[in-house]
Amino acid sequence: MIIAILLLIAIVVLISCIKIVPQASIFVVERLGAYHASWDVGLHFKVPIIERVAKVVSLKEKVADFAPQPVITKDNVTMQIDTVVYYQITDAKLYCYGIDRPISAIENLTATTLRNIVGDLELDETLTSRDTVNTKMRSILDEATDAWGIKINRVELRNILPPREIQDAMEKQMKAERERREAILRAEGEKRSQVLVAEGEKQATILKAEAEKEAAILNAEAKKEAQIREAEGEAKAILEVQKATAEGLRMLKEVGMDESVLTLKSLEAFEKAADGQATKIIIPSDIQGVAGLATSVKEFLKD
Repeated sequence: MIIAILLLIAIVVLISCIKIVPQASIFVVERLGAYHASWDVGLHFKVPIIERVAKVVSLKEKVADFAPQPVITKDNVTMQIDTVVYYQITDAKLYCYGIDRPISAIENLTATTLRNIVGDLELDETLTSRDTVNTKMRSILDEATDAWGIKINRVELRNILPPREIQDAMEKQMKAERERREAILRAEGEKRSQVLVAEGEKQATILKAEAEKEAAILNAEAKKEAQIREAEGEAKAILEVQKATAEGLRMLKEVGMDESVLTLKSLEAFEKAADGQATKIIIPSDIQGVAGLATSVKEFLKD
């Protein structure tokens, strides 16, 4: 019976000495109070009584959210800044034996580093240089925590809270800046509107002038065409008159007009002239002059 109990106890002890290390974890094992080994993922067996698992270390990235810290800027403005640190354990042995309470040490180191960096900046620079401050803090903290087996991945300034009066002044400044931008945008809009109206009027004037110019050109061309047609009509009429005159002369020549007929026709012409509205009529003193003129015409027709 005693042997069975001892055997059962031995089995229980052996089972308790079997350790399975899960993913992203490390078991720090001590032997007789001294560091012995760091067990990675897998199945492990520890020696009873002599060895023990001193600490289970997680290799996952962790987030440490630290309380706001009072920080004084270069221009003597006190403000509250809270930081968030993303860190990861890379060496379980150094993490366990390098420093006592490593998270508290990171918090204090973060506060000290933040005061040093912000102390060299003015308020406006602090508010606009978050990325610069984050980068400097990450570099300094990462270098300091290498001896503790900790890697600082990121440092973020989550909130920067200036004093209430500074916040009120900043809000007034922002309001004035927004009003200034609104006034500028309104003025630019009115200016653009006036420019567009002026350009529209200018374009309309140009189009009107071009239309009037084209109309004048068309009118000139039409007038010119009418004059050409009128001149052609007059030339054609003159040509027809000349043709008729030539045809009449030719016919007179064919019928053999003599001197007496020409004299008679001359007298008839004077008779018609006398019947007109003229107030004064000049008749050659010698009617034979008319007959002579008729003879000349006759000779011309013979030629």
